[in-house]
Amino acid sequence: MPALTLREVLALDPVRATEPELLAGEAALDRPVRWVHSSEVYEGANFLDGGELLLTNGFGLTDTDAEIRRRYVRELAARGASGLAVEIGRSLPTMPPEVTDEARRLGLPLLALHRVVPFVRITEAANRAIVARGLSGRSVVRPWGDDHTAALLADLADRAALNQPEVEARSALAGFHPGPGARLIGVSVHGARDVTAVDRAIRLLGGASVLRAAFPGDVLALLALPGSVAGDPIRAVQEAFRTAADPGLTVAVGHAVEAGSGWLRWSDTLRAARTTLELALTVPAAEPATPEGPLVTSARALALERELTRGGIDANRDRLSRLVQHALGPLLAWEAAHPSDLVRTLEVHLRHGCSPTRTAALLHIGRQSLYQRLERIESLLGLEIDDPDLLGELLAAVCAHRVVRGMGAAQVRGLRTVA
Repeated sequence: MPALTLREVLALDPVRATEPELLAGEAALDRPVRWVHSSEVYEGANFLDGGELLLTNGFGLTDTDAEIRRRYVRELAARGASGLAVEIGRSLPTMPPEVTDEARRLGLPLLALHRVVPFVRITEAANRAIVARGLSGRSVVRPWGDDHTAALLADLADRAALNQPEVEARSALAGFHPGPGARLIGVSVHGARDVTAVDRAIRLLGGASVLRAAFPGDVLALLALPGSVAGDPIRAVQEAFRTAADPGLTVAVGHAVEAGSGWLRWSDTLRAARTTLELALTVPAAEPATPEGPLVTSARALALERELTRGGIDANRDRLSRLVQHALGPLLAWEAAHPSDLVRTLEVHLRHGCSPTRTAALLHIGRQSLYQRLERIESLLGLEIDDPDLLGELLAAVCAHRVVRGMGAAQVRGLRTVA
């Protein structure tokens, strides 16, 4: 059976609900769609492998000139994208004419989405249809192989309608047999084209088993660590990936759950890994850059960011902006007028128990310079940083400030995971 086409994707209910308008590329509606991505960045073409339909809410197109917009369309076409769909109405009132003109010139399908539908609904429906089409096109005498594993992981990560016997049967078919007492941990890797990094990490962990599959640009995995392994399983998985993953990759680790706790808990750790990966790619890091190597983080390391953005980053934009202004207004006004690094200094200090020694070391400054910064912060805010009653509010505010900054296209470092 042939691959799902762009024309068929447009017929899916979540896509039709956006009231799509085809502005260019009418002759290419029957080209195959290999995957559906969503991205807020106009640099997104760098992460495509070809055959993707790219969804964007237009943030990356609002503050750029005409030539940059044209170059964006040219890069998408050069990467072999199957099409571009742009949400119209919120951040982008109308489709920029140069985008339409360039898409028509190159024959790239260009869609204007006139009603807001969460992109996750579109990607879930489309990618599930793509995987299902791939599975149904196989001969019954051939093994399911990686496609079956990908379908199972996608269903778990998207919390599709499943039941425990089905999940256990499909896991066994994929060769995944978590033993009694095993702890399962979801992992999402961005920037990898294959499962090599996951396989290397599994070898380092010794005795672990895994479900893993490569999606366009991302790898999703469910690791099973034997119950006999002592220590913190999250830290063990993180250390394995710090050794096994190549520089430039971003690895997000979910929660540890008991293998016997049911498929919904399996889903929870995969979803936590996916959400954490999205945050790691879109929100600037809380602390100064680390030496070259992979970025390996976890759901618990970004627990505050995940809570602040529950329901989606964009949906929380106004609320987070109000929180930041209420708690940090004078500090932000000072930073706007004077070159300084006070907000980050405050966050690093709070995250490390208000330890001057640790904060100064992480910021690579002397203790006396740190004390001067802290005195300036307290003077501007009119409070004492180490007041226990204020610690929670201040930490939430500085974290929210980082999230808000990450909403700008210039700070977004990659595409969202869509597994």
